[in-house]
Amino acid sequence: MTQAPTAPAAVDAGAAQSLWHNGDFLRFWLGETVSLLGTQITALALPLTAIRAFGATEEQVGLLRFLQLVPYLGLALLVGVWTDRVRRRPVMLGANLVRLVLLALVPLLYWWDALDLPVLMAVACAVGIASVVFDVSWMSYVPVLVRSPAHYVEASAKMGASSSAADVAGPGLAGVLVSALTAPVALVVDACSYAVSLVSLLLVRTPEPRPEPAAERHLLRELRDGLAWVLRDGVLRALALIGFCCNFSMITVWTMFLLYGTHDLRLDPTALGAVFSTASVGGLIGALVSRRVVRRFPVGRVYLVAQSALLLGPSLIAAAAGPRPVMIGMFVLSFFTTYLGLGVAGVVIVSLRQALTPQSMMGRMTAAFRTLLFGGGALGGLTAGLLAGRIGARGALTVAAVASAAVAVGLFLSPVVRLRTLPSAPGEEPSLPR
Repeated sequence: MTQAPTAPAAVDAGAAQSLWHNGDFLRFWLGETVSLLGTQITALALPLTAIRAFGATEEQVGLLRFLQLVPYLGLALLVGVWTDRVRRRPVMLGANLVRLVLLALVPLLYWWDALDLPVLMAVACAVGIASVVFDVSWMSYVPVLVRSPAHYVEASAKMGASSSAADVAGPGLAGVLVSALTAPVALVVDACSYAVSLVSLLLVRTPEPRPEPAAERHLLRELRDGLAWVLRDGVLRALALIGFCCNFSMITVWTMFLLYGTHDLRLDPTALGAVFSTASVGGLIGALVSRRVVRRFPVGRVYLVAQSALLLGPSLIAAAAGPRPVMIGMFVLSFFTTYLGLGVAGVVIVSLRQALTPQSMMGRMTAAFRTLLFGGGALGGLTAGLLAGRIGARGALTVAAVASAAVAVGLFLSPVVRLRTLPSAPGEEPSLPR
């Protein structure tokens, strides 16, 4: 059983070991990896359910994507204040139980002929609300398991590798499942993944300290403090604003490509899943090499190159032409470049956020970032549907690629690119990636 350290010597000993020796972190990591795989299946199966079962238009698919992510705009900051007042583990258990039940309902409603597009959109929004609660909580919970800031980069790299591995396996598996079982039934797999995550959380034994009660609680003041913490710090502010643009770009391009591939190119779910899975190897590579890259090169330079790859990747889709095999190869290369940049940049970003934020502010900081990042994604999904409905998915992809490349110019003005090492955590000694 893993015990909380009780003396500085215990902390130093824990910092000297890899997280491979931290059983509770490994249990949490396993559950989250399986859950992320299921989430990737849902990311493809949910819009394909709308398209194939209900003949959804471009605007309706964009609205569905918007409803999945819009809870982050309205609720993330409130959830962040709440999770700074309570233990995070029970909150995460409840959120995963809700997602499990909601996604298991979709195939049941489909079999009972009670599923239609409005119901599907309501389920998507409800799952999005539960996802807000879980996402804001888990990023604040990981430092409790990791304990030493010296392991923040390693923890971020491992979680990033899981996300990238899910990106690789998820879409391909989703395509096969949708083709074999129909899109609604494929969502059962995601429901099962949340069951695995529930069990892994129940097996965690590291004590989570109860947040110290404040003499007074003021919701608006705590919301303001969380936003101010992010916006007052130049590095955090730059990470948040550029992250908003990056998420807007990624979700816009992803949604437009799904519409373009389905409606214009007539690609079946298996082919679409294969494109995303093959390209997602880039994200896995990025996450796996990120620790070595951060250790070898200045943190700011790594961030600049990785984010530039993410933002310039969509231009390859806009440039794709010629025979279908050549075009598909360009699509794969485009997403590969984007995911490679995301795999490296994600580890740098999360490590910087954790290093610059005290535990008492972690939930609100995470919530502020989630509001901006997923808010960008929500607006990107809505914009993709509206723009594709007006000028066609191909033309919309070109517009999105140009806008994404323009954001890359702003990277050079960011204070993040001037960092050489990971900053020290507030009130702690500086630590370097191990």
